[in-house]
Amino acid sequence: MEHDKARKSIKLQDIAQAIGVSRTTVSNAFNRPDQLSPELRDKILETAKEMGYPGPNPMARMLRTGQTGAIGLVFGESLPYAFNDLAAISFLRGVSRVCERVKASLLIVPTLESDAAQKTIEQATVDGFIIYNLPDDSEALVRVLDRQLPVVAVDQPSLKNVPSVGIDDRQAARKAATHLLSLHHKQIAIIAMELLSDLYVGLVDAQRLEQATHQITKLRLQGYRDAIEEAGIDFSQIPIYECRNDENHAREVATTVLQRHPRPTAILAMSDILAFGALRTAQQMGLKVPEDLSIVGFDDIPLAWQIRPRLTTVQQPLIEKGVVAAELLLSKSLTKTAKVLGTRLVVRESSGIAPVT
Repeated sequence: MEHDKARKSIKLQDIAQAIGVSRTTVSNAFNRPDQLSPELRDKILETAKEMGYPGPNPMARMLRTGQTGAIGLVFGESLPYAFNDLAAISFLRGVSRVCERVKASLLIVPTLESDAAQKTIEQATVDGFIIYNLPDDSEALVRVLDRQLPVVAVDQPSLKNVPSVGIDDRQAARKAATHLLSLHHKQIAIIAMELLSDLYVGLVDAQRLEQATHQITKLRLQGYRDAIEEAGIDFSQIPIYECRNDENHAREVATTVLQRHPRPTAILAMSDILAFGALRTAQQMGLKVPEDLSIVGFDDIPLAWQIRPRLTTVQQPLIEKGVVAAELLLSKSLTKTAKVLGTRLVVRESSGIAPVT
């Protein structure tokens, strides 16, 4: 016991005296290694290990610097979703790249509006938060802002006076719809992501559109509408089916969509995941893509160019979005700026000229 107590009482000054350097030099070995030569830093760390020094006290460092070295990422899905959805994975990869580079920790808080998530947000020891595509009525959003820590909003277009990162979802969706219209499609159906957080699956009516709290879904629908109405087509006659961003749900609604009379010749899917569900359902029903049915997705995740036929889709910079958000949050001068990243339509084999009906 006495031996253990002696080991724990070792201080930076003891290590400094043992090596013959200043206390600041020893501190730099742990906190600012770029200030020392690799040889000197290795010598300090080896000596500290031999003397039983456990390293700087994290709480003491936090009190001294006011920094925890950690950021929180809050998003409105379950944790399994974060590690299964390829678009979310790409975004997380971008955030984690920056965290690794600056030696920062990342706390992921999947909300789904649970009490545990709200408490985590309230108590999390972090330097700031990235909030990722939360609905407007999210309690988690309120809790994050109440912390009064630095915040960067991602895919959160309705949140004002907060630094943000995103794309022009409306314009990107318009490109997707314009592409199908240029191929002479008039019988178009839309498979949309969630409008409200109630797990609804099915046909969307005007009241639901009016009540929508998921801004990205609303913006993409507006983009589709812009192009369709410009082509002289009554948007109210375009069937919109809503489901979670899940391939199984997409298959369910795609089955309903493709049983309509007249059957749509094209589907605008609000994500690649939804597009995959529609594509596989069409193939199971004996339809050829794109001869009988064209499909356009959104995101351009890796599977989009691996699936057959390869998916026509809107490419957005998912990894870059994560990188920019993390860099913005960790910057010394966080300003209320909006970073709008570029998108482009990638035309592949899943879209073609409308069949003659």
